[in-house]
Amino acid sequence: MKTLKLSVIAASLLAASGFSQFASAEVSANFGATSNYLWRGVTQSGNAPSVSGGLDYSNESGVYAGTWVGSIDWSDETSDTKGAEVDLYMGYGGESGDFGYDVGYIYYYYPATGYEDSNFGELYFNGSFGAFGFGVAYTINSEADNDAPFGTGDLYYNVSYGFDLPNEFGLGLTYGYYDFDTPTSESDYGHFQIDLAKGDFTFSVSKADKESGSDDTNFVVSWGTSF
Repeated sequence: MKTLKLSVIAASLLAASGFSQFASAEVSANFGATSNYLWRGVTQSGNAPSVSGGLDYSNESGVYAGTWVGSIDWSDETSDTKGAEVDLYMGYGGESGDFGYDVGYIYYYYPATGYEDSNFGELYFNGSFGAFGFGVAYTINSEADNDAPFGTGDLYYNVSYGFDLPNEFGLGLTYGYYDFDTPTSESDYGHFQIDLAKGDFTFSVSKADKESGSDDTNFVVSWGTSF
């Protein structure tokens, strides 16, 4: 991943202030566009294109923090709701032999959408061993009702596996499952996704076993870069 080093002046000032660990810090930015913004198998952009951008900070200790903003469209038959999703996160990641780990917190904020009670936060843990990946996220603070989907107590699990293909192509397989802490299991669902990537482009096929029109198979083309 391309990164933008902190300026020599800024690093020197931080080091002179006693914060020498920041001298090796890195800041990177990212920008992307997709034909359909899917989050855990479900469209967040009304099956329409979405653009996004973000900024990340990290240092050699493994500590990182960042923010990401993407356009969303939650319009339906009764409302025209377009706006943005703002993600704020921080965490710690590293490696121990062939095992990689990443633990942190993320807050999903939806300003100016008319759905203020949709904001929520998660604690997450992601691990990897070779080409195999897995993760779990637990909702800890939500403005939604506790007995409703995306309320406090929800769990999301996922497993993945990646393959290197000829001509610098990559293939990824992901399965995720959302276990909502609700009185019934009617809202729970699983989703499966295949990603074929080369360079800055990714072609995805995704399907979620979710009702309300979200159980269709989605074909998505995405582009993203960082600097």
